Amino acid sequence: MPTPRGPARVDTDVPAGAPAALLVLGHGAGGAVDAPDLLALRDAAVAAGLVVVRVTQPYRVAGRRAPAPAGHLDEAWTAVLGVLRGRHPDVPLVVGGRSSGARVACRTATAVGAAGVVALAFPLHPPGRPERSRAGELASGVPTLVVNGDRDPFGVPAGGPHVRVAIRPGERHDLRGDPAGTAAVVRDWLRGQGWTQR
Repeated sequence: MPTPRGPARVDTDVPAGAPAALLVLGHGAGGAVDAPDLLALRDAAVAAGLVVVRVTQPYRVAGRRAPAPAGHLDEAWTAVLGVLRGRHPDVPLVVGGRSSGARVACRTATAVGAAGVVALAFPLHPPGRPERSRAGELASGVPTLVVNGDRDPFGVPAGGPHVRVAIRPGERHDLRGDPAGTAAVVRDWLRGQGWTQR
């Protein structure tokens, strides 16, 4: 899919029957959309009646591991979301991702008209640098679920007026210990928001 920052890639999975919502997910800085937590969430969300789209940023499509600047990430993501909203105009939009992808989703949630945000392994600060907090990015004003491991070296955000934080015991930043359990937490939150078929 073309963006101002080069082509992005989208992987789309659709549920049986009419979709209840559109969930768009981004990857981590050096990772890909096949991370275990993203795949588990895809499976759980599709089974619950959501269209799930996983977006690979242009820098990763081009074969680079080092992430693009935040403004470039946000610009490409926003362009992709504009196209996806045209394809699925009549359902709520939920955006999210893991780590860097969660940050992009939070920063752009209002601009893309998201109804909610799912932030997996939100990197509250660089490891060992708690004074460089990114907590302000979570204040999008829309319902937000943060799922972080209690052993994440990037820190664990606090909840807030629109932010619910679910802490996964024993998990680190990759959330690889129990991807299905992490996905179930998100599915239950989506259900509570009314964004599932059942």
